[in-house]
Amino acid sequence: MLTLEKFEEASEVVKRVTLETKLVYSDYFSKQTGNKVYLKPENMQFTGAYKVRGAYYTMSTLSEEERAKGIITASAGNHAQGVAYAAKCYGCKATIVMPTTTPLMKVNRTKSYGAEVVLCGDVYDEACAKAYELAAEHGYTFIHPFDDLRVATGQGTIAMEIFKELPLVDYILVPIGGGGLATGVSTLAKMLNPKIKVIGVEPAGANCLQESIKNGKVTTLPRVSTIADGTAVKTPGEKVFPYLQENLDDIITIEDDELVVTFLDMVENHKMVVENSGLLAAAALKHLNVKDKKVVSILSGGNMDIITMSSVVQQGLIFRDRIFTVSVLLPDKPGELCKVSGIIAKQSGNVIKLEHNQFVSTNRSVAVELRITLEAFGTEHKQQIMKALEEEGYQPKQVRTNL
Repeated sequence: MLTLEKFEEASEVVKRVTLETKLVYSDYFSKQTGNKVYLKPENMQFTGAYKVRGAYYTMSTLSEEERAKGIITASAGNHAQGVAYAAKCYGCKATIVMPTTTPLMKVNRTKSYGAEVVLCGDVYDEACAKAYELAAEHGYTFIHPFDDLRVATGQGTIAMEIFKELPLVDYILVPIGGGGLATGVSTLAKMLNPKIKVIGVEPAGANCLQESIKNGKVTTLPRVSTIADGTAVKTPGEKVFPYLQENLDDIITIEDDELVVTFLDMVENHKMVVENSGLLAAAALKHLNVKDKKVVSILSGGNMDIITMSSVVQQGLIFRDRIFTVSVLLPDKPGELCKVSGIIAKQSGNVIKLEHNQFVSTNRSVAVELRITLEAFGTEHKQQIMKALEEEGYQPKQVRTNL
């Protein structure tokens, strides 16, 4: 069982391998939501995520014999690094099974701690099945990434730290994949203050816990689809499920598009890189129907590869109308392109790409299509540029932006 004594023990143990992640007050999110919002930046941990807490505490509870057999786990990346690092600290062998879709950066970081990495399956659940198979074949000691009460106890140490800094916290928002973090945080939070509200946050395309709670039993999704790879889980943990049923006050689901714009918010306002799964609790802030409350959002990880980061930034700029593409028809004669670019320049728009299509009409002298991709300051500025083109006799149409 999860007990206060075990949480207190774990809080002391994890200090050996964790960095101090003090709460960060967010003026930006506080103004956006009308609450006092604090961020718990677990993305700043040495391994880039909170997972080292549960992995290291669990490792500390194993016998010498269990560690000597070698450790195995399955993970989409962050638990992998936590187990690999913990195994390195204890001087034992670690084998990590990861989905083939795991970002390269997470794979390489896991290897850098000395672990052997096996890539198998498209999602966590398939990788986990392979890890169990290898554990049975070689006699390895398996550490489950979330369906283990020792792991959940280690993750729950986050709540202990939150309460020490902010004893009167009203709400804690916690990301959910399989439920280990949410189990530890919500259970300890309710022990320390039964009146606190703990809200779980899942990707809309991987809402396995929401479905399970609705059905009153652990439920497996037929498929998952989300950019939040660290929480792309089909089935929540059987062992942790009763704790989640009892201690979570609600579950919020987040669409991928919301994560994209939240990434921009975090980079621009807090200068922090937070991976898509780690952004769930921040994206959920605007879904809270409360005001004047002290709210903590747990940023669970920051292990994001550069290619993913580049894609998210580009999409975020498009969603925010900071980059957009407009199509205009103009006569195919000298000076027309210069005239259009002059209109945009007067409105302080910055052209980044031009596409000139002479074959949109059989009569080129009447019309050719010009597609202009440009930078703007936001929606209001975009509308200003569109209006200026209309006033000069063009009929601008916004079209899909392809960078």
